[in-house]
Amino acid sequence: MKAFFRFVMDEAKNIVKKDPAAPNIFTVIFLYPGFHAILIHKLTHYLYNKHMFFIARLISQIGRFLTGIEIHPGAKIGKRLFIDHGMGVVIGETSIIGDDCTIYHQVTLGGTGKEAVKRHPTIGNNVLIGCGSKILGNITIGNNVKIGSNSVVLKDIPDNSTAVGIPCKIINKK
Repeated sequence: MKAFFRFVMDEAKNIVKKDPAAPNIFTVIFLYPGFHAILIHKLTHYLYNKHMFFIARLISQIGRFLTGIEIHPGAKIGKRLFIDHGMGVVIGETSIIGDDCTIYHQVTLGGTGKEAVKRHPTIGNNVLIGCGSKILGNITIGNNVKIGSNSVVLKDIPDNSTAVGIPCKIINKK
C-alpha cells in the first residue's frame, strides 16, 4: 500500500512539474483524466499479468469510457508518463513506453496489421509526442526524441532527434 501511495504521489508531482496549468497535486489527483488513465492502467496491467484477461479488459474499457484514453492492459508503461488532455489517446497491447514521457491528445501507438507478435511501438525515455501523431508498427523511438504534432511515424527514430511530417522525417539530430 505504501508503494502504491508513493507511485500516486510521484505521478501527480510529475504532472504538476510538467504542466503549467496544474496548480497543485490535489487538482491533478481529482481532475486530470491522464492521471486517472495511468492509475486504471496500473490496476489492469496487474490483472493482465495475472492472466485475468477479461476483467482487465473490462476495467480498461470502463476507464476508456470515463477518461477518453484507451490503454490496453498489456501495454508496458514506465514511470512518470504525462498524458496531457488525453482525449483520443490509444496505446496498443504490445506498446512499451519508457520513463518521463509526455503524450498529447489524439496520439495513437498502434499496429499496422502486418505483425503477429510485437505489433506496437517501443518508446524510449524522455520522449515528447505531439498531438495527433500516429506511431505505427513494431518500431523503436529512441531516448530524448521529440515528435511533432500530426506526424506519422513508420520507421525507427534514433536517440536525440526531432521528427515531423507525413511520413515523418528527422529534422534535427543532436
